[in-house]
Amino acid sequence: MSHFLRLLGESNKPAALAAACSSLRSGDRSSHYFQVSSDAFDAVPGKPFAYWISDSIRNLFRNLSGFEPQGGVVEVGLQTSDDTRFLRLWTEILSKQGRWVDFSKGGNFSRWYADPHLVVKSDNNFDEIVTFQNSRYPYLKGNARSLLHADISNFQRAGITWPLRARAFGPRILPLNCAFSIRGYAAFPIAGREFATLAIFNSTAFDYLFKVALGRFGFPEFLVGVLQRLPWVKVDSDTEKVLDAYGRAAWSLKYTLDTVEETSHAFVLPAALRQRLGEYDPSVIRAELSRMESEIDAISFEIYGFTISDRMAVQSSQSVSHEDSSAAGEDQNEEGENVDIAEPIDGNLGLLSWAVGVLFGRFDCRLATGERELTTIAEPFDPLPTKSPGMLPDGAQPFHTHTGILVDDEGHHHDLPYLLEEVLQRVDAPVQVDTRHWLRREFFPFHLQRYSKSRRKAPIYWPLSTLSGAYTLWLYYPDLTSQTLFSAVNDFIEPKLQQVRGDLESLRIKGNARSKQEEKQLEVASDLSQELADLRDALLAIAPKYSPKHDDGVQITAAPLWQLFRHKPWQKVLNDTWEKLEQGDYDWSHLAVNYWPERVLRKC
Repeated sequence: MSHFLRLLGESNKPAALAAACSSLRSGDRSSHYFQVSSDAFDAVPGKPFAYWISDSIRNLFRNLSGFEPQGGVVEVGLQTSDDTRFLRLWTEILSKQGRWVDFSKGGNFSRWYADPHLVVKSDNNFDEIVTFQNSRYPYLKGNARSLLHADISNFQRAGITWPLRARAFGPRILPLNCAFSIRGYAAFPIAGREFATLAIFNSTAFDYLFKVALGRFGFPEFLVGVLQRLPWVKVDSDTEKVLDAYGRAAWSLKYTLDTVEETSHAFVLPAALRQRLGEYDPSVIRAELSRMESEIDAISFEIYGFTISDRMAVQSSQSVSHEDSSAAGEDQNEEGENVDIAEPIDGNLGLLSWAVGVLFGRFDCRLATGERELTTIAEPFDPLPTKSPGMLPDGAQPFHTHTGILVDDEGHHHDLPYLLEEVLQRVDAPVQVDTRHWLRREFFPFHLQRYSKSRRKAPIYWPLSTLSGAYTLWLYYPDLTSQTLFSAVNDFIEPKLQQVRGDLESLRIKGNARSKQEEKQLEVASDLSQELADLRDALLAIAPKYSPKHDDGVQITAAPLWQLFRHKPWQKVLNDTWEKLEQGDYDWSHLAVNYWPERVLRKC
């Protein structure tokens, strides 16, 4: 027999150790003390050093068959080995058209539901990725190669997925026609039992069994091979119906919370307007979800036969998990992103951002005014839509007609700040903010942060400004064409430049008769005239070779314009991207062919 003292959950370990030793010397058995035969470790596959678990828990591993094949099958997915080349955010792609499919890549801890925000290049059955694996491109740097572990047919199946690393096992729905990665595994339960399986997977009991088998409680990796062998219990039909109902309802509650996130496939309206489409109270939703999870926990403890002492051990393990994960950095997932700690979007910021989207023809303000009813009701396993329910349907008239360019220019027909206030008035949602100042100083950093996920930065509203920022053109990434920069010069900059030069000439003619105010106006007009000319010349220098292809993604498409963005962090990202393009790192892109055709064709 081996003797163990378990003090991981104690804040004052020296004192706890002294107390436990004192109790043992006096003949008392401390709750920290365990006496285990070495043969007992054989019960759990992989023989993790789980000395603290009871014999009843060990017997679950001895007496029950594993999840696979009793409950379904588990799969490892796709490794691209070059995410810059093969992955995009779904907001970057205008149309999948058989070239891209939705992609689950782990991501943040989120039980029941999480929006798959990535797409992966899939044309010709992932031929380019598989070819990359087979090294047909010897000029590529490094030895990393892609791997396609799963049968491609599984990428059309609905199932359950989860992030590789998280503080707890947190599975969620995997929609139809969604590929999955080696860091976002997938399980395919027995047909008809998907939601009951999802409910059991999300129970505290199953999380405990998983962590016991892994031999780690703080921020572990929830591996496929371990899940396959975890004890799986068959439940009676009545219990299965209850679990099925809870699984469906929990998904629906989490999905509803996401209907205010504008980058989600579920988006309907911003939080400030969401109640116009029915009751929406996040605190009530979360409370109901918590209640359901408690019910699921109670059922799962019962069906797995957890004793009172086992349940106490589960509670104790949760404090151990918290301590262990703090040292492991629980605030980050496997992609280095924050996990389940994101601050809610400020209601006014979300409203203003949505209004900008309305002006560019992205979102439909009629949902807020009652002129359009929300008829689309999402089902859990439905394929992800090409547009969220809150986006402007194809063929519908936008709030403001434009060619993909708006401007910060007071008095102009396409003046973005003025139009923004018109949208807010239309939906009867005034915001006490200087919209012009907000757009110039605050909007783009907020927008960049909101449209950055999985290490991809992909803002879709682009402010191209003069050096001082006194004049800004806002380009809409989805509307970019080879003519956009020419249009920006001919339809916006040149007329503005002629107006400024006319004002400048009028002021100069006055000579010594100019007032102090007019002297200041002369100085401002002179500076603006030069800056507008510089912006025009910069765009005209770029325009002849600029033929954007949205499959390249936002960063590569925006890279030639890097000097015209005034937000320094984004400018640096684009500058680095441009340098890599010049060096030949992205010669697979369409843009590289435009600028360096001989080099790219030689490689091909």
